[in-house]
Amino acid sequence: MTTETEEPTLTVDELAARAGVTVRTVRFYSSRGLLPPPVIGPRRVGHYGPEHLARLALIEELQHQGMTLAAIERHLQQLPADLSARELALHRAVVASWAPDAARTMTHEELERHAGRPLGEEDLERLGAMNVVVRREGAFRVDPGLLRLGVQLLDVPLALESILAARDVLIEHSRAAARELSQLFRDAVAERDATAVKSLSAHMHPLVVQALLTTFQRSLKQELREWLTDARPAPES
Repeated sequence: MTTETEEPTLTVDELAARAGVTVRTVRFYSSRGLLPPPVIGPRRVGHYGPEHLARLALIEELQHQGMTLAAIERHLQQLPADLSARELALHRAVVASWAPDAARTMTHEELERHAGRPLGEEDLERLGAMNVVVRREGAFRVDPGLLRLGVQLLDVPLALESILAARDVLIEHSRAAARELSQLFRDAVAERDATAVKSLSAHMHPLVVQALLTTFQRSLKQELREWLTDARPAPES
């Protein structure tokens, strides 16, 4: 299994199998620029990493939301070029949250296949505490948009309480931003007809998601930069 700190190790066949698509689909997306080129290893074999897998998952979610391939191309081109697999998973989770009901029922085997790794009892408890999975009579109700992000959080060296507290902070501020944006959009179309409202709603989704991700990424990098600067020992006189 690859992580963000490892070299890309998936062949195109392994990438396609993990993503649940065909090799032909992977090559087609690559030809359209939706996927970055693989790392070419010995014997001219291309190797793919977690960013490729996360991009395929994001493309799948955007298609689920009803976006055309051309719209998906424009959407991906507007995203920051240096997004990590975890940031892409976060972006997918935000996109999936717009769906009326994104949850699916899976067996334990299906859940592990979508997660790309075995999931023990402790893993399932942590995913359940994060509201990524819910146990239901021998099966699991799963939010696919959050699953990949939740699985990555299993390996983050933070206590579950800290992860849940961070989730509450994100939910609180996201809802506050959503309320203010909704009021702004309502005021903007208050004097217009229903067609204008529908048109604005169709354009608002990808733009708001992109703006939220880009703004949050830049703000978080700035905060981390300041934190590391403050934590650095002062030079001796």
